[in-house]
Amino acid sequence: MLLFGGESLVDLLDPQDGEKILDLGCGTGELTENIAQTSGACVRGIDSCCSMISTAQVKYPDINFSVADARSFQVEKPLDAVFSHQVLHWIKEPDAVINCVEQALKPGGRFVAEFNWEGHVGAIVGPHLSVVLSEISGQEPEAHNPWYCPSIDEYAGLLQQHGFDVREAVLVEPPTPPLQGGRWGLGSLIQGLAGEFWWELSEDVRSHVIRTVEEHLRSTQYRDGNWMADYRRLRFVAVKNSSR
Repeated sequence: MLLFGGESLVDLLDPQDGEKILDLGCGTGELTENIAQTSGACVRGIDSCCSMISTAQVKYPDINFSVADARSFQVEKPLDAVFSHQVLHWIKEPDAVINCVEQALKPGGRFVAEFNWEGHVGAIVGPHLSVVLSEISGQEPEAHNPWYCPSIDEYAGLLQQHGFDVREAVLVEPPTPPLQGGRWGLGSLIQGLAGEFWWELSEDVRSHVIRTVEEHLRSTQYRDGNWMADYRRLRFVAVKNSSR
């Protein structure tokens, strides 16, 4: 099963037969395999998670998968394209990632990606979850946000600084699916938003956080027995300047 929105991003990539393409943050390889099967391109996938790469290798043995860090990966031969779906917001060093991508691409090569942008699930994170976690830890609210969610101007500026021409950059607000499992669907989302700090808390404190955020959000984010989240994504196509 393809990740939500992944197939349309593959369409935007428009892979061609014989192209060399890297799936950056490939996870368990579904989109990597989709690119290969629909285009005849020579695709490889990298991810920093060993268990996901192991799964991808078993599921799709004909595709080259390997463990690598998006901030420091290298390729042997220049690529036609680098593709990434719902990964870049997990990496708070965007310059390092973009630099690696630029080094990996041939002149005229394209960087096609989608990730969370400024304001993603803001109704939950901004005024509520971050404040509650800050009160518990004594740290600034931003310390508990594991994501890098830039504005469109900020990220386009970074791409341009690294020698990319931004051909397309759009903000996507996909239809919001209900969080699964009612109240504990919200708890699962909070767990992801709180990052590693969540596991430092006792079970009682975790339940307190969920209840507190729940009370604040019920009037706006709870509908027909399900919690809703305001998803926002940045999708772009950037081309490496031919002079580099």
